[in-house]
Amino acid sequence: MGPDALNIDLLAGVARSAGQADPAAGLAVQDARTRAAAEEFEAVFLAEMLGPIFDGLESGGLFGGGPGERIYRSLMVREYAAAIARSDGIGIADAVQREILKLQETTP
Repeated sequence: MGPDALNIDLLAGVARSAGQADPAAGLAVQDARTRAAAEEFEAVFLAEMLGPIFDGLESGGLFGGGPGERIYRSLMVREYAAAIARSDGIGIADAVQREILKLQETTP
């Protein structure tokens, strides 16, 4: 469980302890969840875009190559993408979050 999930759980606990008396706490939890979903979407998109860049890199030498490198390289690309998305990314998360919130407003 990452730090974002812990923050969302903390906000959810605050909202539960506040009951329905504080709608702002519920909105904070909703905003945190939509932001986390939007950042996750952006991270997946970025990983798909960064993957081919790293696939073209040659490796070798004494400590390079092999099946393990392919596995760890894909993990590294995913972590790079997640770090980019967490640090304001390229703007996809903002657009996705706006669309999620629009859909929630129109859903009965």
